[in-house]
Amino acid sequence: MIRPLLAPVLLLVLLCLPAAAQEGFAQRVRDLLEEAKRIEQLQAVVVARNGEVIAEQGYRGHTPDDSTNIKSASKSIISALVGIAIDKGLLDGPDQRIAPLLERDLPADADPRIRQVTIGNLLSMQAGLGRTSGPNYGRWIASPNWVRAALAMPFDDEPGGAMLYSTGSTHLLSAILTRVSGRSTLELARDWLGPVEGFRIGSWDRDPQDIYIGGNQMAMTTRSLLAFGELYRNGGKAPDGTQVLSRQWIDASWTPRTASRFTGDGYGYGWFLREEAGRDVHYGWGFGGQMIYVVPSLGLTVAMTSNDSAPSARTGHRDALHALLAAIVAAAAATGVAAPAGQG
Repeated sequence: MIRPLLAPVLLLVLLCLPAAAQEGFAQRVRDLLEEAKRIEQLQAVVVARNGEVIAEQGYRGHTPDDSTNIKSASKSIISALVGIAIDKGLLDGPDQRIAPLLERDLPADADPRIRQVTIGNLLSMQAGLGRTSGPNYGRWIASPNWVRAALAMPFDDEPGGAMLYSTGSTHLLSAILTRVSGRSTLELARDWLGPVEGFRIGSWDRDPQDIYIGGNQMAMTTRSLLAFGELYRNGGKAPDGTQVLSRQWIDASWTPRTASRFTGDGYGYGWFLREEAGRDVHYGWGFGGQMIYVVPSLGLTVAMTSNDSAPSARTGHRDALHALLAAIVAAAAATGVAAPAGQG
């Protein structure tokens, strides 16, 4: 039996354990971010757990409030906008065919397979159309009409086949959103994602027809990128409780549908999927090392921004960021502080 005088003391100790564990985790992450200054291209990192920023750091004169081009990490934002458009009834769903929505831009001699391509195929990079990224990117953006040029690419696979990573696919989604809503994609993002505290898109480039580039050339701060990741970690709810994005769309986006032939990581609707330190990680990735990581089982959201003019894949920079994330995940798992119910 616990003596009456000892009971309050024991209760106080038990109440302090989670706080002590959280502070121990925060200190470990601060140490990891200090060590991360050796990662040359890294510019800023912000780490949040269960909605609270517990550590952040800028490098080489940069801060988490500096705006940077998040490159292809913006593909995850395009995916969110598509999900909201479906929720609002502007689009039928992932199985909707794109040809009727883009009819006026289809080639006169279009491959019949273009009429099989769905919105879901574009989101998962399984349209089958030849890539507009990589060596084809310069030629694509030099064309007078990017939508028509993307639709005119020869088929390299069947719709629903292998993953063919292509910014042209997400740009077609931006064009579709613009046409079904009668509003620019930037306007939609500012309106639909407006309730997400801290989320803000700065500058965003457009194609010759004034369609905002789907999946590239979008400026955001590291904090804004974190706020977007928090929307997904929190089941689609903004901090004030507004349901911005359906939980069903998040689950659909984080369901693996194909895999990258370069990394082997899974890919859903605008999100990559991998495992780090024994935990499922969902992440958006942009050229140079613009990263948004969400680890639901630990309540973790981590945003990292890097030099947007230097590659991250072949240089090993991306792997260094994954390693940093893995160390943060391991530290979080070691504390034993769980994510809130329903978020794991």
